[in-house]
Amino acid sequence: MNNKSKTLLCSSLLVLCPMMAEAAEVTLKAVSAFGQDTYFNQRFAQFVDKVNAEGKGVLQINVVGGPEAIPPFEIGNAVRSGIVDIANTTGVFHANMVPETLAMTLTNKSMAELRSNGGYELMDKLHRDKANMVWLARLSDGIQYHVYTNKPVDSADFSGLKLRSVPVYRPFFQALDATPLQVAPGEVFTALERGVVDGYGWPATGIFDLGWQEKTAYRVEPGFYNVEISLFMNQKSWAKLDDTQREFLNKQVAWVESLNAKAAQNADIEKQKQAEAGIQAIELDAEQGARFQQLSQQAGWQALEQISPDQVSALKAHFGS
Repeated sequence: MNNKSKTLLCSSLLVLCPMMAEAAEVTLKAVSAFGQDTYFNQRFAQFVDKVNAEGKGVLQINVVGGPEAIPPFEIGNAVRSGIVDIANTTGVFHANMVPETLAMTLTNKSMAELRSNGGYELMDKLHRDKANMVWLARLSDGIQYHVYTNKPVDSADFSGLKLRSVPVYRPFFQALDATPLQVAPGEVFTALERGVVDGYGWPATGIFDLGWQEKTAYRVEPGFYNVEISLFMNQKSWAKLDDTQREFLNKQVAWVESLNAKAAQNADIEKQKQAEAGIQAIELDAEQGARFQQLSQQAGWQALEQISPDQVSALKAHFGS
């Protein structure tokens, strides 16, 4: 090879190398079920920022929007079909595809426990088999739901109360003898104002994002269940990643799940903020509080047994108390 040919070859390689580096980077399209400024989008935003800052040349995430882009209950189908690669959502929103996902809310076990006891592997497999999804990470852990009301209660008997509900805790509200009503989140404020509902179920965090504190008088203690917000990824999109990209993404998952240790602290801060806004905590006595939590677990698992009888034993073994 003469000098001229060598020069041309080297020049070609210099041009090609940046192109090869650029081709190695993959960009994943993502969506969130929660508004940009809401509590349950904060952890996702941190994750995306860290991935994009540290993943240049390897992996990037492009967030195409929130619930205004894809309605929350349609996000599961969007992930399954590959319209988006990743979603910040909750299994509650795609329980029609993977009913067993409700066990992720019923459990009192931490994500660390579920990864070590086989629970994560079981739930991930169910998502892969039924919905073409990978359960990538859990972004909330240790935050409970609460009943918020405008009428005082003193026991685990909520008869006469009309409570805004969602499917995951509808059986529990029925076990309390309350009347569960389905009301869209955007309509809850007006429903409270007009007395259509006397209260609602919601996590310890997040009511200020919706302005509901203005129409809320009480928060019942104790809480129930374990709020589940997760990252789910299209299985084919996951399979297309190379080893370096998967290793990088797994590293970011480990980091974001480590932040769950602060969840209880965040809930305490939020409850203090609720108190300052005039929301009074109603502490059920020991007997009634125990009854309240017993009913929550009993009703939740009975409902899951009805919709997934073949899997409930395995789910209880990994996710149950």
